[in-house]
Amino acid sequence: MIKRTDTTPAAPTVQVLERMFNLLEVLASREEPVSLKEISEKTGLHPSTAHRILNDLTIGRFVDRPEAGSYRLGMRLLELGNLVKGRLNVRDAALGPMRELHKQIQQPVNLSVRQGDEIVYVERAYSERSGMQVVRAIGGRAPLHLTSTGKLFLADDDPARVRTYATRTGLAGNTRNSITQLPVLERELAQCRQVGVARDNEELELGVRCMAAGIYDDQRKLVAGLSISAPADRIDEGWLPRLQATAADISAALGCPMDRQPRPAVR
Repeated sequence: MIKRTDTTPAAPTVQVLERMFNLLEVLASREEPVSLKEISEKTGLHPSTAHRILNDLTIGRFVDRPEAGSYRLGMRLLELGNLVKGRLNVRDAALGPMRELHKQIQQPVNLSVRQGDEIVYVERAYSERSGMQVVRAIGGRAPLHLTSTGKLFLADDDPARVRTYATRTGLAGNTRNSITQLPVLERELAQCRQVGVARDNEELELGVRCMAAGIYDDQRKLVAGLSISAPADRIDEGWLPRLQATAADISAALGCPMDRQPRPAVR
């Protein structure tokens, strides 16, 4: 019996996933399209089984079929790879400045990115001394219109896309402070554009307020938001310049030109 070690790769427990992984590995080993016959030989799968799985992967754009009977890796893998690369780059650039900001203010500092109609929390700097329970774990999600970082992304959209978002989501609320009406949201986003920061006034969680500044990449694209969370009665407007300076430092590390750095907040 072979004893497992930490370096022994774990095998998938679902057979079809193991077969799918093997198919993708074969396609990844070749630059040119691979015939179904060769794929079947290299994976040990019956051609009909390989064809069935490849067909489903083609539907999901994980595999392309340039011509009948041949396959190659699909563009969806490139899209996902770029998404992961972008997050890792942002996290790498942000972690040190986030920790330094947290040391200065002793409140949770969050890094979030947009995924569809939600933001995803990808990093956090916090300590128990902040006196506030952490309510959003890394990997957690929240609607765009209920969060400070989400509002940054909506403010970056054109008005038509914001209206489409409102129709698609219904602007459902979490608390009595949640913005659930499109005209109110539009006024809030206009304010975000004017001052270069966004706020969450107990709209996602009662008792918690947030402020956020944008992080931009070398293409001047908004790629993430840096936010401070604090108990509603302890939020300090004096943190805002530090937040913006930290977001600007992270943006600079990503290659963002200086003329796209966040503007000072209007008091």
